[in-house]
Amino acid sequence: MPILYQEMKKYGATETRLQLLHDVSGSFRPGVLTALMGITGAGKTTLLDVLAGRKTGGYMEGTISIGGYHKKQDTCSRITGYCEQTDIHSPYLTVYESLQFSAYLRLTSDVKPYQRDMFVEEIMGLVELTGLRNAMVGIPGATGLSAEQRRRLTIAVELVASPSIMFMDEPTTGLDARAAAIVLHTVRKLVDTGRTVVCTIHQPSIHLFESFDELLLMKQGGQLIYSGSLRPLSRNLINYFEAIPGVPRIKDGRNPATWVLDITSHAMEYTIGVDYLEIYQNSNLYKENMALVDELSKPNTNKEDLQFASRYWRDTKTQCMACIWKQYCSYRKNSELNIFRFLNTFAISIMFGVVFWQIGSKIKVEQDVFNILGIGYGSALFLGFMNCNSVQPVVAMERTVFYREKASGMYSSSAFVISQVAAEIPYIVLQPLIFSAIVYPMVGFEMTYAKFFWFVMYMILSFMDYTLYGMMAVALTPSPEIAAGLSFLIFMIWNFFSGFIITRKVVDSFTSLEKFLTAECMLVYMTHCRSHVQAMPAWWRWMYWADPAAWTLYGLVSSQLGDHTELIRVLGQPDQPVMKFLEEYLGLANGYFPLVTALHFMLSALFCFIFCVGIKHLKFQTR
Repeated sequence: MPILYQEMKKYGATETRLQLLHDVSGSFRPGVLTALMGITGAGKTTLLDVLAGRKTGGYMEGTISIGGYHKKQDTCSRITGYCEQTDIHSPYLTVYESLQFSAYLRLTSDVKPYQRDMFVEEIMGLVELTGLRNAMVGIPGATGLSAEQRRRLTIAVELVASPSIMFMDEPTTGLDARAAAIVLHTVRKLVDTGRTVVCTIHQPSIHLFESFDELLLMKQGGQLIYSGSLRPLSRNLINYFEAIPGVPRIKDGRNPATWVLDITSHAMEYTIGVDYLEIYQNSNLYKENMALVDELSKPNTNKEDLQFASRYWRDTKTQCMACIWKQYCSYRKNSELNIFRFLNTFAISIMFGVVFWQIGSKIKVEQDVFNILGIGYGSALFLGFMNCNSVQPVVAMERTVFYREKASGMYSSSAFVISQVAAEIPYIVLQPLIFSAIVYPMVGFEMTYAKFFWFVMYMILSFMDYTLYGMMAVALTPSPEIAAGLSFLIFMIWNFFSGFIITRKVVDSFTSLEKFLTAECMLVYMTHCRSHVQAMPAWWRWMYWADPAAWTLYGLVSSQLGDHTELIRVLGQPDQPVMKFLEEYLGLANGYFPLVTALHFMLSALFCFIFCVGIKHLKFQTR
């Protein structure tokens, strides 16, 4: 607000609020296609957002009535459809699946499945999408539907809710003449079914402009200067403005829409010395419109105000099941994501197996233990980091779709969160299983059910932490790029304090070794094993216990070596059992399994909770 206020002051503003709409009054009726038009900055989209209840910021004053009763947003969202200017859909669903998902969540539960299917088929026929029923929606400008087909899908997705009122924000913008004609022909057919349809429009062609029945014209500053019917060849509109002294007459063959925008510009208004707002408010047309507004604002005594028990058509369980089905379809058809994840998992598994070939089958010296520690370190970080990076663009894309679908009253935030987590569960299980099935025998770990189970278990827990963290980072940040940067920073911290680069515990520094080492051995030990002697500073050791990578590293190494009693050679010290070396040198005491396992689950639950809170309360889409 301070920055905005400073910018406003440059132009002479004395208030801390910038008023975008000024005393706009009008009415929309069933079976009438109304165009909302004006020059850039006139407030068309702002007015449409206010009417549809899609504004996320600012202050709104005034009264909006539906059927004579004061508008309630929760009720309004269930009887209205809103087609945004940008066509936002899940790219890996087909046209038919997109419509089925919308119809399932936006039609009442008493509608039978076969009735719902028939209705979806009818809507596809109405908007001419029947031939594209199995076409993938795709990514705008890259794959899938064309811009015009995507716009018709946007209309169809809203139409399957059987709304009484449809708001459309510039449905023909960005389309060529043929595509725009197809879309507006579709809109015209919607109006003929008895619905109330309002469209913002920007410089339509003559033929498109003729499709509208009425026009609300606004000038810069959010002021209404014309509200009335058009008639054939826009005769009513032309007669109204040509009757104003000084207004240039329209030339033969000129587009009335372009002409009216030219003569109502701020520059033209100043040149001819008129105030269109004052002229309109003193006209008989204004009086007729206000009389109509007063009449329509009175409740019909034969009808009651609409009342719904909840904001959503379906209960939470049904919302969750529908969202899980949607995410399952999306993930199953996202071949790039699946190939990337499983190919990388397979490649990294083979690389680990080859590099650490059979080192787990022979443990003779301390370096063998450090090699196994390296396997745990790489397993705890590399695959999890890769999975986190791959999930973030997917969640960010679906979050954009979620904003639209939630605003339409399709499902709640909790349903979205549950479906996103559920969609990742197969990957959280399958990728660690593939990795473990390849790496475990190639490394030469002891082939027992218990040890293999613990190896798989800690890999799954690690995957779960990283995946949920990646989703949480998206929910807390406005873009996937920022989420990736935040994730990289956190992963570096987890890397430092995992217990591999710097160990948590060490044998009482050099003083405890002096009784075992000669001066020459001490020098060699300091030169070649300096990294092993270093330990975490005492004031940073709490980070070790707050690091999920450290928990995974502990679980993987301790589960494989924690019960080994064979002696190994340790430089400068007597031979000692493996389990004692792990406990005294690395701090991996064989007894924290329940603790680190519980910490994994608790951290995953925390990430999931923050993901839910971020999705529900942090809105990075402003209107």
